[in-house]
Amino acid sequence: MTTNKYDIVVYGATGFTGRLVAEYLSNQYGNSQDLSWAMAGRSRQKLESVRDAMGLPADTPLVVADTGDEASMQAMVDSTEAIISTVGPYQLYGSMLVGLCANSGTDYVDLCGESVWMRHMIDAHEQAAKASGARIVFSCGFDSIPSDLGVYYLQKIAKQKTGASCRKINGRVRSMKGTFSGGTAASIQASMKAAKTDPEILKLAVDPFALTPGFRGPKQPNGDQVIYSEDLKSWVAPFIMAAINTRNVHRSNALLNHDYGEDFLYDEMMLTGDGEQGEAVANHIASDRSIAGPDAPKPGEGPSKEEREAGFYDIMYIGETVDGESLVVSVKGDRDPGYGSTCKMLAESAVCLIKDASETAGGIWTTAPAMGDKLIKRLQDNAGLSFTLES
Repeated sequence: MTTNKYDIVVYGATGFTGRLVAEYLSNQYGNSQDLSWAMAGRSRQKLESVRDAMGLPADTPLVVADTGDEASMQAMVDSTEAIISTVGPYQLYGSMLVGLCANSGTDYVDLCGESVWMRHMIDAHEQAAKASGARIVFSCGFDSIPSDLGVYYLQKIAKQKTGASCRKINGRVRSMKGTFSGGTAASIQASMKAAKTDPEILKLAVDPFALTPGFRGPKQPNGDQVIYSEDLKSWVAPFIMAAINTRNVHRSNALLNHDYGEDFLYDEMMLTGDGEQGEAVANHIASDRSIAGPDAPKPGEGPSKEEREAGFYDIMYIGETVDGESLVVSVKGDRDPGYGSTCKMLAESAVCLIKDASETAGGIWTTAPAMGDKLIKRLQDNAGLSFTLES
């Protein structure tokens, strides 16, 4: 790989999430020989306005790149070691950038939750990424780092304690405060629209092994129904992010040479509490379609700083060991999941990829096999996440 002008370029830095990523990089790392980074977007004037409005240094580098101008996109890709892309829905705006990175040997991370588009990118560009040395890592935000690394962390402990991985893990959201991003809503809406027009897209969208081409594991648990858990003394409701998180966990398993087993079972749901109230909340969650409706947050919109800082999440992962015992780990974040925590996870993923994961070969990855323990350490040291063995 040639010497680049920047370590990281944040593409989409004038959008809501892109701004938060840029602000985090500035506060955490500055802009120096240790980590040089730039803000990128379609308009220099808007980049300057956003930079100044956020109070970032006046010498923060700016890069003008527009998906309508491939030459400008190629110039951006050639200027940096890694791209952070916050420009979604990715199925509408992201394909060119992934292709350019894959062909040019430039690393790439994003916060994508669009499994069908990701599969299309795997099919189209994985071989090019392997040949060029580009490491493409999708889903480096709330979808799907807590799940992907939470399962990885639990499996590592299971092997240490029992000599074998857990063949079944249940992800359960214990508590969460925050709003889903406008980008997430737009991606869900774009995915639903595409699925309605193409039966093959719908078939891929509901496939738990959509991201493991060439491999199909066993029938997975049904996480779409309200159930009562006697073990947890709580009603359990569907979790909207399970549709992407489960796919990424299965891809990690495949990329780790099925370290979790070819018969691995995984699901994700939300705990809503005991009794009639818990059941009512669970049924409300199961029937809620607001994120796909006209009142969903719009791209570019988001909560205030105070609201982001008041947010949090707490997810438990319950593994069934080979000797029939249970292992429980938790992953917690200290900001709202869709914005405050996601911007930190996304930024640290890019830094980890270029600073700590030089041994990771080119290809299209998930976070666990690409960065694993190194990323867990960075997230715990810098980004307000905790990974804890509870029992």
